[in-house]
Amino acid sequence: MSTLSLDAEALYAELRNGVRGLLQPGAVLVGVWSGGAWLAERLQADLGLPGEHGVISSALHRDDFGQRGMAAGVDATRLPFEIDGKHIVLVDDVLYTGRTIRAVVNELFDFGRPASVTLAVLVDRGGRELPIQAACAAARLTLPATQRLSLARHDDGRLRFAVEATGAGE
Repeated sequence: MSTLSLDAEALYAELRNGVRGLLQPGAVLVGVWSGGAWLAERLQADLGLPGEHGVISSALHRDDFGQRGMAAGVDATRLPFEIDGKHIVLVDDVLYTGRTIRAVVNELFDFGRPASVTLAVLVDRGGRELPIQAACAAARLTLPATQRLSLARHDDGRLRFAVEATGAGE
């Protein structure tokens, strides 16, 4: 187990500043279920954005469905606004291979055609398998493929990271 220590709250403050710079007039936040949804919910409130944020799930468009099966969150997609012509700021907690982002972009296009999709993440851990890049990452680090970095949320809303041993590639 790694002794990696990341201050999720400090990184959230960096992410909030980065997302503020990405917002165009009329832009909407869409969080990737579940860690990205927590972040989008908090960003929506902290940035004083009107309306509601959206939540999107990757479950129905994953290319590793045969290995993972039907994961929790399959019904998590909730987009309380029209997608057509919107500037979407897609928020996720950890960017790794890029496969989750590919899946959620496919899900997003099932609902319409946005004007643009911009990705903001709390942590970019490298290891990309697809040509996907975040416009904003609060931190960039490298972890072995045998470790997983996951975001957790306390009952009071504070965020923390956990590093866990896992199989290679997710």
